[in-house]
Amino acid sequence: MSKMSKRDVLKKAEELNVKFVRLQFVDILGIIKNVAITIDQLEVALEGKIMFDGSSIEGFTRIHESDMYLKPDYDTFAIFPWHKEEGAIARLMCDVYTPDGEPFMGCPRNTLKKVIKEAKEMGYEMCAGPEPEFFLFEKDKDGNPTTITNDNGGYFDLSPVDLGEKARRDIVLALEEMDFEVEASHHEVAPGQHEIDFKYTPVLKTADNIATFKFVTKRIAMEHNLHATFMPKPIFGENGSGMHVHQSLYKNGENAFYDPEDELQLSEIAYHYIGGLLKHSKAYTAITNPIINSYKRLLPGYEAPVYITWSTQNRSALVRVPSARKDGTRLELRNPDPAANPYLAMAVTLKAGLEGIKNKIDPGEQTTDNIFDMNSIERNERGIESLPGDIMKAVDYLNNDEVIKSTLGQHIYEHFVVAKEVEWHEYNTKVHNWELDQYLMKY
Repeated sequence: MSKMSKRDVLKKAEELNVKFVRLQFVDILGIIKNVAITIDQLEVALEGKIMFDGSSIEGFTRIHESDMYLKPDYDTFAIFPWHKEEGAIARLMCDVYTPDGEPFMGCPRNTLKKVIKEAKEMGYEMCAGPEPEFFLFEKDKDGNPTTITNDNGGYFDLSPVDLGEKARRDIVLALEEMDFEVEASHHEVAPGQHEIDFKYTPVLKTADNIATFKFVTKRIAMEHNLHATFMPKPIFGENGSGMHVHQSLYKNGENAFYDPEDELQLSEIAYHYIGGLLKHSKAYTAITNPIINSYKRLLPGYEAPVYITWSTQNRSALVRVPSARKDGTRLELRNPDPAANPYLAMAVTLKAGLEGIKNKIDPGEQTTDNIFDMNSIERNERGIESLPGDIMKAVDYLNNDEVIKSTLGQHIYEHFVVAKEVEWHEYNTKVHNWELDQYLMKY
């Protein structure tokens, strides 16, 4: 149930001198789209009567069934912090509906809402807090992005080493103007790499926040003549960008993962949720790490989690349990990256955890040793498996996991797999610079 009404939105828009409204949604691949309207059309938009051509959006509809309608979520009304002197620009996140008034099966936001409903029927509300990382790169004289960083900073460095600090500060200020609750921001390990963390919120708001955050970050970076990228591994030899997601379930207002009587102060619900995350990890990795470049990050030696186990003590495991307890008890899923569609990533991981609870899946013993220091024989002896090594291996696991497939629904599943097959074919048939460097002179 929305906290804001149509009347509330119209009143707020008038008070804030809104002139344009961006009705935003994401396609199956997680790319944010919008239909821009003038303030005169806002009331019509709030009634869900704004139509767009779905056939022009990746994975949406065929030409002969192209009409789609946008239904705004009133609670997502926010003002972009630019061009205010010319009249404010607002945004509303939208669900996509068919002309029959039914939720469109290809809308990722609708997919997440279905899993949220299932959790609610089990008595749970999911909250999540993301830690998205990104790079800031310089542009060339023609305004095209390079992979040249504008600093040589490292983890938690400050200016003058961190020359991206001003851009990052402006990103945070812009987000706070839009009522985001930013918990922390800092320079990450690699040169030019940054992280901004959001406060824990209900999972639908978290996904909305991630989508808007990526849009705002790119926009503010442009003002500093920089290019912001959420590509997971843009620089060889440097750490890639992840998007660790902290998750917890609440039941009757209480943290369902906390049990003061347990040795680790974790409930059976928490253990089973971990079990579900581990069991379905190979399949949902196709969604949480959705592009070819994602797997250049998921390699040992760069602090990326590739091993399917859990731990309360080290960061080499796929699922880590941070030390906070009581209301702060949560699980940190460490493999997602910021190229992921936030709605689909939250949907499949929440569903995996719920399946763990339903089926009482045992996560096994935690791994307290640093897995990065183990050789393959030691890992095999301890039954520690690895995530898929490339996107098509992940898609193969997705093809064979009915739980994750059913979460996506037939429409999104089929269109996603076809998109990945096309991407893989193009990648394999193109000649890359590495091949030229290796073979052009030699042969």
